[in-house]
Amino acid sequence: MSDAAEAHLLIVDDDERIRGLLQKFLIRNGFWVTSARDAEHARRILSGLEFDMIVLDVMMPGEDGVALTKSLRETLATPILLLTAKGDTEDRIKGLEAGADDYLAKPFEPKELLLRINAILRRMPDATNRADGPKFVNLGSLRYDVERSELLNGETVIRLTSTESALMRIFAANLGEALSRSRLVEDLGRDKGQAQERAVDVQITRLRRKIEEDPKQPRFLQTVRGEGYLLSSD
Repeated sequence: MSDAAEAHLLIVDDDERIRGLLQKFLIRNGFWVTSARDAEHARRILSGLEFDMIVLDVMMPGEDGVALTKSLRETLATPILLLTAKGDTEDRIKGLEAGADDYLAKPFEPKELLLRINAILRRMPDATNRADGPKFVNLGSLRYDVERSELLNGETVIRLTSTESALMRIFAANLGEALSRSRLVEDLGRDKGQAQERAVDVQITRLRRKIEEDPKQPRFLQTVRGEGYLLSSD
């Protein structure tokens, strides 16, 4: 992924003051920034522009951030960072299950938002910076192209979020090796802690739905009791 100076962010928040403050702060830190006041406005913008990331408030009138995330994930793989005022872990999990890449609870320090954004952008595919390992991983009728960071069913591309792509690259570089949740959190560039380990569990569940015939009895992305997760191939 290119650096922040070339990244274009879409900020979606119904609070005009917060929207303006975030836009000014992120522009000062080298981003291109476009803002939207609600989900409908965001959809109109997204119909004509592509972004490197969407920073999306959860609590909005009308269609909220979680519902918008779930809808966008049907056609869009752009990374999504949710901003939520809710402190309950389950509400954050709902956002991750909808397809968000990460969340940040309000109130937050602007520098923390910057760190989260940069961590997500660093996880995006970069053709000049690939980990050692196989170029392809065969998963039954599916194939994962490591260099292109694409999951393929024949010639059809199965859309992955940036976090799902990052997890696949991590597992492909460590094929057949059990990786602990704390290791995955670290390799994803996230803060350590149980909340982020739980978030990784949710992302693993989403990923299994895409690569396994029976996600409840995974053949390829396996749980190794007491050790973590392991990706095996045919």
